[in-house]
Amino acid sequence: FWDYDLTKQAFLSTEDMFDHTYKEKEGHKPPMVIVWRNVFLMTLLHIGAVYSLFLIPTASHLTLLWSALCFLISALGITAGAHRLWSHRSYKATLPLRIFLGAANSMAFQNDIFEWARDHRVHHKYSETDADPHNARRGFFFAHIGWLLVRKHPDVIEKGRKLEISDLKADKVVMFQRKYYKPSVLLMCFFIPMFVPWYLWGESLWVAYFIPALLRYTLVLNAAWLVNSAAHMWGNRPYDKNINPRENKFVTFSAIGEGFHNYHHTFPFDYATSEFGCKLNITTCFIDAMCFLGLATDCKRGSRELVQARVQRTGDGSHRCG
Repeated sequence: FWDYDLTKQAFLSTEDMFDHTYKEKEGHKPPMVIVWRNVFLMTLLHIGAVYSLFLIPTASHLTLLWSALCFLISALGITAGAHRLWSHRSYKATLPLRIFLGAANSMAFQNDIFEWARDHRVHHKYSETDADPHNARRGFFFAHIGWLLVRKHPDVIEKGRKLEISDLKADKVVMFQRKYYKPSVLLMCFFIPMFVPWYLWGESLWVAYFIPALLRYTLVLNAAWLVNSAAHMWGNRPYDKNINPRENKFVTFSAIGEGFHNYHHTFPFDYATSEFGCKLNITTCFIDAMCFLGLATDCKRGSRELVQARVQRTGDGSHRCG
């Protein structure tokens, strides 16, 4: 690993740095248009997830362990894949690792990598404005799930079209997954999680569908959504008190390391999203393991001097080392 100096502009993408020049349009906001199809599907999904909870006592221990493994794999498809690798380019991954993360991302079923990364760069560049896809100033529900139930604000679409995303278009794994996204989701998100426990140890198809597939999928969704909602509302701001994102331990736990959110929005290039390395950060541990195996390289890191200077300049006084 190497310390990353902000003066090394050759390595710094401005696409995930906040744009202070953006100004929201004055006057009336565009009307909110509800996407009733999404409302119906998300309601149905969460009803199914609640029903799944009652099936847990009937599931075998192997099925529960398999569900936990599927949760971890699909979460890594978002955290280590769509987020840290493809959105922020905070490290480099070999083709085998990119294929694994692409498949894991399909298991997570949260839009394809291309769309996820594009929208996430917009989120960082225009955080807490009309151009932010899940603007937390519009409340917890909107930031958590509501943004998926309505049409995007016109500024989100406009700014997304103007982003530099040639790196995503040039990545064959990203574009292959985008081309075959629907069948990959059916295979990775629903069929494999259901088929394995049924075929290998005789779990009923009913339980195998509702727990490793449906319930696991819903839990991964909400864990990711908490980064947009809870981590933008509750917690301390040791690195930059002038922005909404917070350090939130519950989100860190549920989203396998993504809750160090004030740090992440302050230093979006850092592959660990935290100054504490692997501490409470399964995703960072995974990337470190991939580096050890030679499957990942060039992990960008904020230097101690850079972090401490920022803490002193803009922190809220809550910073604790270690």
